Amino acid sequence: MGFKESVPSLTNPVHPILSTELYPRDMTTPIPSPTRIPFLGNAASLDRDMPYQSMNLLAKEYGEIYQLTIISRKILVVSSQRLVNEVSDESRFRKMVAGGLANVRLVAGDGLFTAHVPGDENWYIAHRLLMPAFSPTATQGMYGDMMDIISQLVLKWERYGPEYAIDPVADFTRLTLDALMLCSMNYRLNSFYREETHPFITSLGDFLFQCMTRANTPAIVNALKLKTQAQFEEDQRVLNSLVDEVLDERKAHPIDKNDLLNLMLNGVDKETGKKLPEQTIKYNLLTFFIAGHETTSGMLTFAIYHLLKNPEAMRKLREEIETQIGDRVVSVKDVNKLPYLIAVMRETLRLTPSIPQRGTSAIEDTTVADGKFAVPKGMNIIVNISAAHRDPLVWGNDADVFRPERMLDGKFEALPSNAWQPFGNGMRACIGRAFAWQEVQLALITLLQKFDFVLDDPSYDLHVKQALSIKPASLRIHAIPRAGQGRLLAVPSSTLLRGAMTPKDHAQVGAAEGTAQQSLYVLYGSNTGSAEAFAQRIASVAASHGFRASIGTLDSATAHVPADGPVVIITASYEGKPTDNAAHFVEWICSLKDNEMSKVVYAVFGCGNRDWVQTYQRIPKLCDDILAAHGAERIVPRGEGDASSGNFFESFDTWEAQLWGTLDKKYETKMLDTSIAGLDIKTVDPGTARAEILRQPDASLGTVIKNELLTAPGAPVKRHIEFELPEHMTYRAGDYLGILPINPARDVRRVLARFGLSAEQEVVVASNGPTSLPTNKAVNLFTLFSGYVELSQPATKRDLVVMTDATTTEASKKSLREYTATYSERVFGRRLSILDILEDHLDIKLSLGTFLSMLPSMRIRQYSISSSPLWNPQHATLTISVIESPALSGRTEPFLGVASTYLAGLRPGDKVQLAVRASNVDFHPPSDPTIPLVMFCAGSGLAPMHGFLQERAMQKEAGREVASSLLFFGCRSPTDDFLYADSDLKMWAELGVVDVRPAFSKSSQHSGGCKHVQDRVWHDRTDVKEAYQAGCKFYVCGAGKVAAGVKEVLIAIIKEINPQADDAHAVEIFYDITSDRYATDIFE
Repeated sequence: MGFKESVPSLTNPVHPILSTELYPRDMTTPIPSPTRIPFLGNAASLDRDMPYQSMNLLAKEYGEIYQLTIISRKILVVSSQRLVNEVSDESRFRKMVAGGLANVRLVAGDGLFTAHVPGDENWYIAHRLLMPAFSPTATQGMYGDMMDIISQLVLKWERYGPEYAIDPVADFTRLTLDALMLCSMNYRLNSFYREETHPFITSLGDFLFQCMTRANTPAIVNALKLKTQAQFEEDQRVLNSLVDEVLDERKAHPIDKNDLLNLMLNGVDKETGKKLPEQTIKYNLLTFFIAGHETTSGMLTFAIYHLLKNPEAMRKLREEIETQIGDRVVSVKDVNKLPYLIAVMRETLRLTPSIPQRGTSAIEDTTVADGKFAVPKGMNIIVNISAAHRDPLVWGNDADVFRPERMLDGKFEALPSNAWQPFGNGMRACIGRAFAWQEVQLALITLLQKFDFVLDDPSYDLHVKQALSIKPASLRIHAIPRAGQGRLLAVPSSTLLRGAMTPKDHAQVGAAEGTAQQSLYVLYGSNTGSAEAFAQRIASVAASHGFRASIGTLDSATAHVPADGPVVIITASYEGKPTDNAAHFVEWICSLKDNEMSKVVYAVFGCGNRDWVQTYQRIPKLCDDILAAHGAERIVPRGEGDASSGNFFESFDTWEAQLWGTLDKKYETKMLDTSIAGLDIKTVDPGTARAEILRQPDASLGTVIKNELLTAPGAPVKRHIEFELPEHMTYRAGDYLGILPINPARDVRRVLARFGLSAEQEVVVASNGPTSLPTNKAVNLFTLFSGYVELSQPATKRDLVVMTDATTTEASKKSLREYTATYSERVFGRRLSILDILEDHLDIKLSLGTFLSMLPSMRIRQYSISSSPLWNPQHATLTISVIESPALSGRTEPFLGVASTYLAGLRPGDKVQLAVRASNVDFHPPSDPTIPLVMFCAGSGLAPMHGFLQERAMQKEAGREVASSLLFFGCRSPTDDFLYADSDLKMWAELGVVDVRPAFSKSSQHSGGCKHVQDRVWHDRTDVKEAYQAGCKFYVCGAGKVAAGVKEVLIAIIKEINPQADDAHAVEIFYDITSDRYATDIFE
């Protein structure tokens, strides 16, 4: 039963509904277009800083062709391979220098990149003269100069060391600009011999950005920006001054070398007998300064990013380099001889072409798409290369995935015409392609020989900045030299946790003076911080056991697991896959062949959630099994922590006790004074001034736009929260928002009251081990207890021991011993926290430092995003359940969920620490909107489905063909908590996007007698079968019992269709027929 009520048309403030008034009257099919705003046209539809991403979103919404009007300028955008191929026909279309590129003509004039052809004669002369300078033979002759500059980059990274966070965009820009000027002009810019960026590079970035933004801004507005205009002119002066400097240097000191500059100065065109005018030489010099390095540096940076995010590709490339080149210096004879490297480069340029769009126009009035759309002569056409490079009709349903294998074994050569077009087209294609191709190969080979790389932020997902080209934004990496002994690097699992901890090279925690100096290595794989916190705890107390601990990510130990001391691995799985900072390590150990680990002694503890039945503890098990299979010695059985069971921390305590007992015995160490480890708290201010908020800079904060109640009074609370995302942050429908919450103020005040402290009192925390607390800087206590530690987690048995030792009365000792003896029932079952117990036993005399050291670090909470970027790419929404329930501990005050209470209390304008995290690759709506969706969810599990349907509604309103989907949704009643029933779901049902099938647990008479989602699925199983036959994809979001119930009923449907199948066979059929068509997102 779907919604049948009449609804108004769904509208979108960013990309409104279709407009047809712009089309020629004789056009048989109107070209889709967002509705124009008076005077501005569609300018508001394009992000000022990232217009290419806006155009990609519009392509997803409107399809392969759409029209924009920017002020008075009409633009056609084509985004599919078939249309890109058609407009690449040089007999019908030719390059148009318009928009931002037209502004570049201010400094590049009739240079090769910005000339008007056929109008500018000098383009033809320059093209004929300079083609030989970039021939394969000429490019090979530049090998020595290229390696000269590459060696300078290597030296810098070696000198700075692995703890230094490298900005690869900046350093690759230095590399490519210096290499270009040395190779083609014999001019040394010496960028690596200065700390600051060369003024030319700074001015170039500013100039290109202004060229782009000014193209989409009314001229009168540009004219009124006097300061910006002055800077724009100053940037041009700086650019031209370097050109003059290079030219004057050559004239004053001519050299006998057939380089690019001499060709331009002395060459005579054989066809016309003419030389290039000096002004055109200057234009072309600046063209090469811009185009010759800007795009290559982007390609190098994108390649490093993709390799770091795809460990299998990194491993295969390293193996190819080690097999074919080894440790010797790469030679020019190696260029184009490494097939996998070439595939990596091609795939990099497919997914992230440095020039994502180019301009063209029709030479005469014509049509495209087999005559379907009319294109007038001279109309500006944007060829959206970045979108066409992801055309699923060419690249498949995994077009968004980095997979170099699609470029191997003849597949690249078999591609349709113009399916891959990163270097432009035809006679206006990039003249320096061979130069860039060689330079990138030499650089990547050399860097991968010299360094292992890890991301500074393991959770980093690609953010892009755009001028005319695109490059990664805010990407930082660490380069760990491969020569000599491997070194560990400890970096926070997420930028949301980067308050106190900074990356440490081989982050060591020394033992006390005069004690044993046995090395111990603690490696962690963590996304949300739990495994990292456990690793920090082991490293922190190692000194008290006589060990000198080093802590680092698993990735930092790739290919060099230490063998001179025990290795303790604490790692989690992320939907069955390695965490972001363990993926390369796992890929590497999976490739081991012999007993490479025979000298390694190790132990593994795994963090997981049993709700993910199919993948529970997969990565910890994998690490444990592979290390043992390849000769490593396991010193204690693998430990397991199940976050869904609630005894997560207790499990770790038990395993840790076993670990230290075994280590102390094996290495004959002795338990030392426990004061060697732990925290020292010093009061530095009585509370008269507020401390600086330490946790995160404002630039990475989201802003609350609205926070609305969705449920009726008395019903379990659900809320809809809208955020404006930080700059450069993007997402896809189905992704998560990671939220770093703050403890309820009520609980923070309880802590302060128990210890007799002021909320404004400032302290300095000192620690001799790794910690997530802010150290060596003043912080007020309210901030400390609000944001850095968990206050509501059940106390562990280890905590009970510490409190028993600190109590001063026999009555309390007896009570605490009884808690220990009946732990499962009286502590864990009642969720008694350390704070609860301290309030009930005032004679327990814990120091503030001891109390802090007992508390777990604040964890990031992940929530499914409930919106689509097609609705608004700068905003994202959450649909959450607010947890407030009677306290199992028996306290009169209710139990408050930390994160949901924090989110529920937010008000418009509040700042929130958040980060987008990618979901499982399968948990996104298919790129083809004609594929129907069948969605199963309950309560706030509706969140991602809401985003999927919002995306489909936007596409339907834009005129695309969209399949109708089925939504099975469970809640209490139609009046209490039927989320979005009278708003979005109602509108989308009327639009034909979705058919909603509710199941009301408290009002089943209104849902066909069905109380739960699985009941409704069985009731409507005929429709489910029809959707399956239509090629649907299934999505499940909710608690574990929802997923289990849905799976059970789908298997029952299979048995009904196949009555001969027993239970086991029916399960096999389920997994077989839902392979690649069934995605789940399960939460606690």
